[in-house]
Amino acid sequence: MKKLNLKVFAFSISAILFLILTALTTKKINYFKIVSITDSLVIVPIGGNSWSNKNDTIGGKISNLGIENWTNENVNFTTFIRFGVPGNLKVWLKIQELDSECTLEIELQNIKKQILFKKGNQKLYYAGQWTITDTGYKAIKISAISKKGKRFPNINSFQLSGTSVNSKIAYVKDNEGDFFYWGRRGPSVHLNYPINEKLKATWFYNEIIVPEHNDIIGSYFMACGFSEGYFGMQVNSSSERRILFSVWSPFKTDSPDQIPDNQKILILKKGENVHTGEFGNEGSGGQSYLKYNWIAGNKYKFLLHAIPDSTNNTTFTAYFFSPEINKWQLIASFKRPQTKTYLKHLHSFLENFEPERGTNTREVLFSNQWIADENENWFELNNAKFTVDNTGAKGYRMDYGGGKINDTFFLKNCGFFNTYTLRNSIFIREKSNSKPNINFNQLP
Repeated sequence: MKKLNLKVFAFSISAILFLILTALTTKKINYFKIVSITDSLVIVPIGGNSWSNKNDTIGGKISNLGIENWTNENVNFTTFIRFGVPGNLKVWLKIQELDSECTLEIELQNIKKQILFKKGNQKLYYAGQWTITDTGYKAIKISAISKKGKRFPNINSFQLSGTSVNSKIAYVKDNEGDFFYWGRRGPSVHLNYPINEKLKATWFYNEIIVPEHNDIIGSYFMACGFSEGYFGMQVNSSSERRILFSVWSPFKTDSPDQIPDNQKILILKKGENVHTGEFGNEGSGGQSYLKYNWIAGNKYKFLLHAIPDSTNNTTFTAYFFSPEINKWQLIASFKRPQTKTYLKHLHSFLENFEPERGTNTREVLFSNQWIADENENWFELNNAKFTVDNTGAKGYRMDYGGGKINDTFFLKNCGFFNTYTLRNSIFIREKSNSKPNINFNQLP
């Protein structure tokens, strides 16, 4: 065995210490401190996980690249991340460019820390260490303290490490498939009502209540979904609400201009004050809507009819009942060509279509679901399967839920609440035994 050369060993130790001290005294200090051997590391993009308190582009905005054009000290930004385990958390900010010196404040779990940004080539700034005390969603808030130039830095992402960072952490990881947009909209949730596929279902009936304070702008509460379309109500603005009924064309496209004439949805009739036209972007087809200021807390009834003919067409007709008017109203009747079907794949759903409203929780109640066959024999639907869209299925957003309360199903989404419902859960509500009392001969 060779003897240890003490001089060589001492020289080696001195060299290692010199390299460590050199790293600690250079501008690479933030990179040197990033992670220990046992730490995990994640990059959380600002663009898909954050919101501005002003929700506009004046004085600072959220883009796919992160925080941009931030000039107003009253604008702040909040990023939401769901932690699966408690533990320590180290936070860095990655910036794109910096005009001049400024100071920002980072707040997490009511603990605030300030960061001084200096003009130069440094792109990664260490914000400090926090303790994540429990699991669930946490908000990281970035606020302005002061600046010497015209604007604050463009911020691309957070860099996180620590014992609280593991495979259970949830956030929108990248923009592949436009997920920054879908992630900020939040997860859409569904109730699927199984039926006997041999049954020739010609009628589908559902009742819906949007609880008070859940009528958030950008919400679509869809009562009667089917293979070829959807029928429900939405909040379009602070002054406008709609009852919306749409049928997809059999021709697959996001542009209605591309649909051949023999595959266009034809409007057969429409109700009073109902607008009709075409829609695109998420498939294409015929659309109808009634501007109607429905009221949160009131119960509304939806009735959908489908009847195929002998020439390979199916006519879909939608009716709406409001307690304020106390009668059934026709929304529209559409003919779908190259289609011979009864009602299939019946479902309800809840979605937010305004990305800036993805931080608002909304809930909806569905009750008394029934279908009828061609002889007007009614069958109650009291089973439902819960599903969530790809935003939830990929684990990018976990603020989604559904279930049943006695004889009522519910759906809930957005707002970063901490509980979630397992996908594909089955719910069985109590039967109401309250068959719809409808005089079909008096329908408009």
